[in-house]
Amino acid sequence: MRFAVVTDTSGNLLNRQVKDRGLAVIPFLYTYDGVEHTCLDTDRFDGDAYYKMLRTMTVTTSQINPQTYADYFTEHLKEGRDVLYVSMSSGISGSCQSAALGAELALEAYPERKIEIVDTRGASLGEGLVALRAADLRDREMDVTAAAEELRAMSERLFNVFTVDDLLFLRRGGRLSNLLAVVGTVLHIKPILKGDPDGRIIAFGKVRGRKRSVETLAEQYEKLVVSPETQTIGIAHAACRKDAEYLESLIRAKRPPKSILLVDYEPVTGAHVGPGALALFFESAPGVRAAAAL
Repeated sequence: MRFAVVTDTSGNLLNRQVKDRGLAVIPFLYTYDGVEHTCLDTDRFDGDAYYKMLRTMTVTTSQINPQTYADYFTEHLKEGRDVLYVSMSSGISGSCQSAALGAELALEAYPERKIEIVDTRGASLGEGLVALRAADLRDREMDVTAAAEELRAMSERLFNVFTVDDLLFLRRGGRLSNLLAVVGTVLHIKPILKGDPDGRIIAFGKVRGRKRSVETLAEQYEKLVVSPETQTIGIAHAACRKDAEYLESLIRAKRPPKSILLVDYEPVTGAHVGPGALALFFESAPGVRAAAAL
């Protein structure tokens, strides 16, 4: 019997993909002006307006509790399906651990079923591309445990590389050292960041100027991508569509992939990377997260 593929809004997938691929999506929460919001309807999300607001207003995010995860998982267990949950990186969020606790709660009532938690060690399309692959494996009638192992291996190969326009947001969330943030701000240096083997955000290079930072992402792709003709790669941007389209054009000119998914950064992850963030996601060789260097 096919398992259910569950992910969350951090995966940054479009409405049509969620619907067409039969995915279940748990909404993450973000708050501003004292009001809690979710963003399940990506078609209606106005990224330009949101990131303009983010320059003058603080947005906070909150973690989903284990019982909420248990409730979502139970919806599928009670229908006789196992569950494969594709999670945001445990290196930047406690959501994966919360989901694991929720799975334990849900399985108390359905001990004959299985729940597999896949820590993608990524966010945005670094999670979403894994969820789409999970749907492929489900449709091939793969066993949920075997599918989870294949997805964990994919996550190790999936390179998450990005740049930001303003280091304030990463510094505020404690995801980079204050020293690096100060240097970047004063000298107009743009960091080149990646997800490390544990899914944490680290800076592994820096360049001068915005255009050069975009070109550096394309150069990383050209150097590291494996079998691009078989891949859907991802580009996420936070209100910098022209830069995203420039990056897309560089990629298509160098080593064109099978397809490119270009999306607005969803609001929860976007609140931590800030306006002007631009990210690229593609599959490389095993060990790329540790080995990649400028």
